[in-house]
Amino acid sequence: MQFQQVKFSASYGISAQIPPCQSREIAFVGRSNVGKSTLINKIFQRKNLARVSSVPGKTATINFYDLPSLTIVDLPGYGYAKVAKSEKARWSDLILGYLAADRDICLIFLLIDIRHAPSKNDLQMIDFLVESELPFVIVLTKADKLNQTERTERLQAFETEIPYYSQIRIIPFSAVTREGVTEIQSILEEIAEEPYSEE
Repeated sequence: MQFQQVKFSASYGISAQIPPCQSREIAFVGRSNVGKSTLINKIFQRKNLARVSSVPGKTATINFYDLPSLTIVDLPGYGYAKVAKSEKARWSDLILGYLAADRDICLIFLLIDIRHAPSKNDLQMIDFLVESELPFVIVLTKADKLNQTERTERLQAFETEIPYYSQIRIIPFSAVTREGVTEIQSILEEIAEEPYSEE
């Protein structure tokens, strides 16, 4: 797969604007400032495909990117405290409206900061994905921020902090060392190579 061929398609601010599904979709979701844009840029080998900001909550829309055989969906970051309740409600509508819609969502990458226990919102998202029977992988971002001892401790803690931990594929990721990039790209390639039939 030529990952650099990915192209920005469109952004939507409310779920009602999102057009019907046209191809298999891969979604990225996580709390604000967890590193979603950085991850997407690394996977697709583009510096500014997804806009990176040090300000949490910058991605306030659902952003769609097209590949020849896949659609990549960047969902807004959730859980940022310093926004109005109405804005939080709009983000929630966007995220849940997309995930609950009748779409061909092949996989969801749920991003969690490796340095911290999952937030309440992270745990709610895991429960939602499990109950909805949506396939997902957890990506532990910012892996380079921990030394080996700290990393071991956090991974052990996740075993009790993350429900269904033993049944979930877990991928540590670092934008600095590129850890996890090849593994995520391989998953995307596997999905892209599967025959697709529109129902």
